[in-house]
Amino acid sequence: MDTPILSGNISRRDFFKMAGAGIALTAVNQSALAALPEIVSAEKATTQVPLHPNSGRPYHPVITLNGWNLPWRMKNGVKEFHLVAEPVVREMAPGMKANLWGYNGQSPGPTIEVVEGDKVRIFVTNRLPEKTSVHWHGQRLPNGMDGVSGLTQPAIPSGKTFVYEFEAKRAGTFMYHPHADEMAQMAMGLMGSWVTHPKNPKFMQVDRDFIFLLNAYDIEPGSYTPKTNTMLDFNLWTFNSRVFPGIDPLVVRKNDKVRIRVGNLTMTNHPIHLHGHEFQVVGADGGWVPPSARWPEVTTDIAVGQMRAIEFVADALGDWALHCHKSHHTMNAMGHDVPNMIGVKQHDLVKKVSDLLPDYMAMGETGMSEMSEMASMMDMPLPENTLPMMTGTGQYGAIDMGGMFTTLKVREGLAREDYRDPGPYHHPKGSVAYEYVGEVPNAISVAPPEDKSAVEVQVRKPTGHGGH
Repeated sequence: MDTPILSGNISRRDFFKMAGAGIALTAVNQSALAALPEIVSAEKATTQVPLHPNSGRPYHPVITLNGWNLPWRMKNGVKEFHLVAEPVVREMAPGMKANLWGYNGQSPGPTIEVVEGDKVRIFVTNRLPEKTSVHWHGQRLPNGMDGVSGLTQPAIPSGKTFVYEFEAKRAGTFMYHPHADEMAQMAMGLMGSWVTHPKNPKFMQVDRDFIFLLNAYDIEPGSYTPKTNTMLDFNLWTFNSRVFPGIDPLVVRKNDKVRIRVGNLTMTNHPIHLHGHEFQVVGADGGWVPPSARWPEVTTDIAVGQMRAIEFVADALGDWALHCHKSHHTMNAMGHDVPNMIGVKQHDLVKKVSDLLPDYMAMGETGMSEMSEMASMMDMPLPENTLPMMTGTGQYGAIDMGGMFTTLKVREGLAREDYRDPGPYHHPKGSVAYEYVGEVPNAISVAPPEDKSAVEVQVRKPTGHGGH
């Protein structure tokens, strides 16, 4: 786990890294920042140890998947944070990086944690090349702190710092994102998570509490910067701006009570599915769901702009998949606009094309998993900074997944604060699916039904709204 890096300004290395991406920077004057909370920044894309409170009201911290939680300072009873909107370089998975916009060195930005009733002051410094704002999605607050540029406040110019102040009035799961040039800024990854914990730390108490955002990008193979005008045809579907196999597992102890909080800031809904366990939806946009209104599920659909919190007892040992159930959302960028070649013989084509392109490889004749199989056997020619559309391996071979996919790893004997990847699950003897080598019975054909004369159907069109 990596410790957040404390930095009061942009390092020379970061300046040239961002400038090399074609982004103009306006650094905030250091004397102007003297009275502000110190800027805390992180560059690594691994899940960091949760930040336990050392001041203010107590709470059990959340674990930000492939992210971290923002420190604060207490000043005259007010919890003060400092967010910096800036260009960042995000590793989406080993072998691919993207030029994004984020907060404090990462996209999404760090998770902000407070307690119900806290008085909060957030300093927002704009290091983007254009104006911005921050909307505190789902919060009850004064209208002038709602963060809609032009409507409730002037936009934050590049190089300036604005202050938001309000009371965290209700417990729940929230998000923060811009309401200024929203289409471009959110397409560039400018967003983050917010958790307001209940005053009573024993209310809705769990052992492990995870949080992440669903976000999407359109980054052409071989390029580094998202296209910001895309409406629907995104090609990278991510958990916290990471794709499998770059998404860390959710590591829990057997019989832990687990909560997973998910916010959706993409352009479509996502049915999030958990293997091996049933869960209940216990939190929604408006707050906690009363126990009488909950029911068991294994999939919950999260619409655009919604937050959901699910809970379950991790009582089944193993490595269990957690993913979006839209099949194209568990695939990386190479999986789009590829024709269906299943069953198409390509031998003659391969010979002809190979004369012109020696590295040419026919794919898809038996299915798209050929790509992950071939990738495991040789270095496949791919554009620079591009991932195979299905990648990642487990103890039994290629997993054939990408995008919005990770694992819930349930283990015995873990320490309370141990979130390290324990490696593959060691299955008890006789508990793994295996090849059947016995005699296969002949198939029994079912006779077609007898042909019956057609039945005339009278169709009467409705003439009004009666009965609706």
